[in-house]
Amino acid sequence: MAPMRVIQPDIRKTRANWRCCTVASERKDGKPRLCRAKTAGNGKGGIFLPDGGNVLPWPGLTWGTSMFATLAHLFDPLTLAGMVAGIAMVVLFQNGPAGLARGLVALGPLLTADPGKDRDAARAAMLKIDQLAQLRGLSCTDRVKTANLFLTQAARKLANCDRADLFELWARQTLADRAQRHGSVHKFWLSVADAAPALGMAGTIVGLVGMFAAMNDPASLGPSMALALLTTFYGVVIANLVAAPVAARLADLSERELAWQQEVLDRMLAIARRENAPLRRASIREVA
Repeated sequence: MAPMRVIQPDIRKTRANWRCCTVASERKDGKPRLCRAKTAGNGKGGIFLPDGGNVLPWPGLTWGTSMFATLAHLFDPLTLAGMVAGIAMVVLFQNGPAGLARGLVALGPLLTADPGKDRDAARAAMLKIDQLAQLRGLSCTDRVKTANLFLTQAARKLANCDRADLFELWARQTLADRAQRHGSVHKFWLSVADAAPALGMAGTIVGLVGMFAAMNDPASLGPSMALALLTTFYGVVIANLVAAPVAARLADLSERELAWQQEVLDRMLAIARRENAPLRRASIREVA
């Protein structure tokens, strides 16, 4: 009997990793004899049929299996842990423990912060503060309740401040301190983005040295080459897919947050100057 050969795949019956193929073998009289055969799509060339021949595996399953195998080779826990530890040491030396802590804590507001919503809430609260200051004076402005901690502190400071220049000094110092804290967090993630490729290149050099040192042993070349390539790969991924996007997002949030806070403090300063005018104080006493 001649070897069986594949005529055409029948994809109507597909289950898990198995598929049915229509195969044929030529009889002695030359006429084809059809039969059914199952084959596992494991990417290893299918199975052999009686009298020779081979049913090929499903092409899609072969490609998917090879892709998963390639991705599995890209994950080396030991190498990745070494890269993360090295980056942590570098940024710790550059930013100190306090900067490291602030950089990690900033990951919380990264997804939850909404400066646009906070700005709209602050503008609505400022309308109430302005109306209350016109009716009852600055001492009652802290009665406006808001969920934003910064706005609550500013309203309390406005109510307890007797002079507009003192409130202006407090506002400038507060914004400067907040901008400095935001800048330190941004600097932390930029240092991560800078350190990751550098450590990846250092790992590549270590791997190449290991390869050249083991040229007489071909079996030892694989691990050294894997180290050289994986460290560079991890450095690029950490820098461009993690640290740089986080730094850009935090910079955008900081800019928008400081903008609406500056707007709020400018309006409060205008209210303080208006209410602290001698004529305005006299009119409030008469109404009281």
